[in-house]
Amino acid sequence: MRVLLLVSAFNGLSQRAWCALTEAGHDVGVLLATGPEEIVDGVRAAQPELIVCPYLKHRVPAQVWQQWRTVIIHPGPVGDRGPSSLDWAITEGATTWGVTALQAVEEMDAGPVWAHRTFPMPAAAPRKSALYQGPVADAALECITEVLAKAADPDFTPTPADEIEPARARPLMTQADRAFDWTAPTEHIVRRIRAADGFPGVRTEVAGLAVFAYDAHPGLALGVRPGAVLARRQGAVLVGTGDGAVWLGHLRAADPASGPRFKLPATTLLGQRLRGVPHAPVGPGGDAEHPSYRQIRYRRTGAVGWLMFDFYNGAMSTGQCRRLRAALQHAATQDTRVLVLRGGTDTFSNGIHLNLTEAAADPAGTAWANIKAINEVCREIIACTWQTVVAAYAGSAGAGGAMLGLGADVLAARAGIVLNPYYDIGLYGSELHTYTLPRRVGAETARRLLDERLPVSAEQAVGLGLVDEVGPRHPQDYTQWLTELAARLADPRAARARRTAKARALAGEAVPLDAYEAQELAEMSLDMFADRSGFAAARRAFVTKAAPAGTPQRLAARSAEPGRGARVSRPRAAADDAPAAQVRPAVPMSA
Repeated sequence: MRVLLLVSAFNGLSQRAWCALTEAGHDVGVLLATGPEEIVDGVRAAQPELIVCPYLKHRVPAQVWQQWRTVIIHPGPVGDRGPSSLDWAITEGATTWGVTALQAVEEMDAGPVWAHRTFPMPAAAPRKSALYQGPVADAALECITEVLAKAADPDFTPTPADEIEPARARPLMTQADRAFDWTAPTEHIVRRIRAADGFPGVRTEVAGLAVFAYDAHPGLALGVRPGAVLARRQGAVLVGTGDGAVWLGHLRAADPASGPRFKLPATTLLGQRLRGVPHAPVGPGGDAEHPSYRQIRYRRTGAVGWLMFDFYNGAMSTGQCRRLRAALQHAATQDTRVLVLRGGTDTFSNGIHLNLTEAAADPAGTAWANIKAINEVCREIIACTWQTVVAAYAGSAGAGGAMLGLGADVLAARAGIVLNPYYDIGLYGSELHTYTLPRRVGAETARRLLDERLPVSAEQAVGLGLVDEVGPRHPQDYTQWLTELAARLADPRAARARRTAKARALAGEAVPLDAYEAQELAEMSLDMFADRSGFAAARRAFVTKAAPAGTPQRLAARSAEPGRGARVSRPRAAADDAPAAQVRPAVPMSA
């Protein structure tokens, strides 16, 4: 079927939908919603048989939905209406939630239903972005699959929503709805901040500065003054509450005069306001008896070492890269046969920290230090010959983060994640990918992936050789599967043979790793310091979430062939409701 994805941004859910539909054999194009006139023109040029909107904040023009079947994926159960569905669900502690695929009509979220799913909500308040990327995205993909099957049935008619559930319209959640007082319980404050995580955050005051708060975690403190900044650790600050404390990992200045209008680590934004605030040490604790803000954790279970890292939104600063490298070096000295390097369930990694780069006094120098630090992490993974290294991609990965674990002996991904090699951000890329990528997929496929810059599903990645193993989609099932995989890899004889073979292969390389990195950094220097490919503007647009100017050609739908005649008809159920590139400048050395 000729399908057009009409989206406000090609986000994670849109990428999953694109991968699933493409792999199912459909002719899929993408149209970024930049304005009503552009939407109408884009749809006319594409002549789709079906329009699916996985992530759309814009209103679909009547000229479109009256002529083309248009299905909206709404992140709420049947009957739910409004732009803040997930915000209300988290804030009010809903026990179940859902996703509805409904046909576009004049009234927002009021069209007839094509498909719907429900799922249980986590007991602890989830971050809105984590809820969206996890259960919501999984349910949305199931709905989209059902929509495509029903769209092929000429006798199908969607069901009016009020025949399933009565409508419940909820308004846009405002800052007044989100507001909290620091004298409130920790759980109340964490829930409100997590309901606004991603966007827009919750306005409050920290260290005398008006900010929007994000990245909240329960802390531990007794007998403290609510609202007081008690400690800092790894970019976060600990703030007292009515019954304990909350770690705030990221903040955004409410006043443009006080800082940039994008998120930064809390300590970076607050700066000198934290003078005299002590640094909380990271000890061996971090268990349930002493909740703490820890981005990197290591534990051993028999012959398997588990090194887990979870950086907010997958962005890895220079300091975080250095801490992760040190943790890898520590893990490599332990008496284990397998080392599992596992990233966050929301995101494995998205590469270097663009927000910190943009906020720096010397953005080019900051980016340069960051890429060299992340390369050191990649080196530790590649050069580890004492253990079998498993890179566990529990979450999606993009840009340099997709390349980060390619040097592992085994790359084990969770079903449903997406790998998105280098974005259009104006960088050649490093992470020693000119060494690792061709060795996994071959030189020709490596070049194609880098030139196309299109998302790859975990399932497709296995066929390419990019991924070795794919585990279950549900995070708990994936953890159990990963534990069993690590136990199998820890077999003494097999582990010894694998280590020996890897050590010999590294020793026999005709070109040292230094040469691969030198080539990559030579290209990156032109991008970072000479701005050869527009890195500065692309970076600024990314961190400020600037509206796209148009749809990238690599994503756009092919124009309908003259005379082809896409099977287009006026929507049956809607009828009564209707009113009258960056060019890679060098060939990888391994190619």
